[in-house]
Amino acid sequence: MQTLFPQIKPYARHELAVDGPHVLYVDESGSPDGLPVVFVHGGPGSGCDANSRCYFDPGLYRIITFDQRGCGRSTPHASLESNTTWDLVADMERIRRYLGIDKWLLFGGSWGSTLSLAYAQSHPAQVLGLILRGIFLARPQEIEWFYQAGASRIFPDYWQDYVAPIPPEERHDLMGAFYKRLTGNDQIAQMHVAKAWSTWEGRAATLRPNPQVVERFCDPHRALSIARIECHYFMNNAFLEPDQLLRDMHKIAHLPAVIVHGRYDMICPLDNAWALHQAWPGSELQIIREAGHVASEPGITDALVRATEQMARRLLNLQPDEA
Repeated sequence: MQTLFPQIKPYARHELAVDGPHVLYVDESGSPDGLPVVFVHGGPGSGCDANSRCYFDPGLYRIITFDQRGCGRSTPHASLESNTTWDLVADMERIRRYLGIDKWLLFGGSWGSTLSLAYAQSHPAQVLGLILRGIFLARPQEIEWFYQAGASRIFPDYWQDYVAPIPPEERHDLMGAFYKRLTGNDQIAQMHVAKAWSTWEGRAATLRPNPQVVERFCDPHRALSIARIECHYFMNNAFLEPDQLLRDMHKIAHLPAVIVHGRYDMICPLDNAWALHQAWPGSELQIIREAGHVASEPGITDALVRATEQMARRLLNLQPDEA
């Protein structure tokens, strides 16, 4: 069973001003001359952490991590202004050019898989390949499943706490009810619903209860950006046309890809990964038997680290004992 590589410190940090008020936090670690890979975090609104760079052999990879607009160490925090999927795609391209990278590998999970697909379909000539986990295609039925009706039947006890801040007469449209409070002027109400939103996600994210994952989701700073930005995106169908990511798979069908998905993922059910794999015949789908959604579950971590080693051998033409 593969585990994460040891934590390392970045060798370079950047603050990159983009549109409007936004300044992105970007860092580089590993080998400056290595295979470029960009870690595309989830949420939207989550941000990177010290483990984000640990899926990659630092002797082989030039590891790029960045916090998307409004989250992590990017500023302003939890801002919805000029914050859409296509703003984030443009940001990734700005980062690539700023760092002088010709082509890079995309590594994204959950919302990070969505954004990675959107970027790759917009800039296929700049992509070496993709490693994707916990596939989320941002279709209305996926949003409905987790935030309105579906997962509620699997976790009725957790669901009760999720909907508690919303009056019963507004629960027919939970997304709209949360959005009204998350964008309102009452900061106490805003924080209250943000915590309920993020706690629901943290509780449902793992196959077995994991207090550390829930605690990470419930951190007030992170909870606010996750809830506000996710709700903003999902109110707008992630700024995508219907089935856009599946429709446009022909643009990247030639690229190598590994798809990793937990069998018991209750946030992004397995049929999302199955649909993507069916539209991408050249991709490799790995269904992890005893896992839910998060990358920290042992089976998913193992598959992701193996995928980065496999992709390095393929893209750098290394022999197995060299990677």
